[in-house]
Amino acid sequence: MRIDLSPTSWGRVITVTVVGTAICIAAAFFVDSYNFPSLSPDALRWAQLTDLLLPLVLGGSFFSFLMYKMRQLAIAQKELSIVAATDSLTAVFNRGAFSMLVEAYLDQARSQAVVNAGALLIVDADHFKTINDRLGHDCGDQALKLIAQTIKAQLRGADIVGRIGGEEFAVFLPGADPSQSWLVAEGIRRRIREVEFAPGGRPCPLSVSIGGVAFSGPTTYADMFVTADRHLYKAKSNGRDQVSFETTGPRGLLTGDPATFH
Repeated sequence: MRIDLSPTSWGRVITVTVVGTAICIAAAFFVDSYNFPSLSPDALRWAQLTDLLLPLVLGGSFFSFLMYKMRQLAIAQKELSIVAATDSLTAVFNRGAFSMLVEAYLDQARSQAVVNAGALLIVDADHFKTINDRLGHDCGDQALKLIAQTIKAQLRGADIVGRIGGEEFAVFLPGADPSQSWLVAEGIRRRIREVEFAPGGRPCPLSVSIGGVAFSGPTTYADMFVTADRHLYKAKSNGRDQVSFETTGPRGLLTGDPATFH
């Protein structure tokens, strides 16, 4: 069984405490061993007992306290990093964290450490200003939370979602082919359309427009974002509540009903 030695684990605290204490005991015996030949049997037993117990108590206490405090610090740092990377309203990644993660994946892809394919989707809530104006900003916040939850429910474990603007979300699908990416985008659009949102008993249908681009080969986050954003504008211009999608592969441009995509 592999022991967890991460900075936030108890395994690290116990391991360092045991090893550090053992080293202190060994050092005490080594230093005192030069006096052992000249000691009587009773004095020898007392010296050995002292060499064992003194480092055990003092060294064990020191290392356990030190590692416990270091674990608390590591946990606090981890929690702070999560807070810094998370959008406080929707609990998805914020814009900075999202772009950093996508760029890190693309850097690895360029070095062929991971599959050099995937897709970027930009999801924008339709007529969101109307929701805020008609129902208030609290209801608008509820709508954004619901949209974020619905998006996350359609994704795989490796997929990344972030809030990149007021009512705009981005989804990165590492390793997904164009067919899978289209289906994810269309699934997000349909599920949000089906969501029941009725704050205060007042029905308020939600919908999103989605622009996307699939890639196969070296690319950059900036290039993908420009393309996906262009298709988002196209989806909105064509009436909203739809997906406009492009792939850089041989299939060319993909738009319209997903059933037409083979």
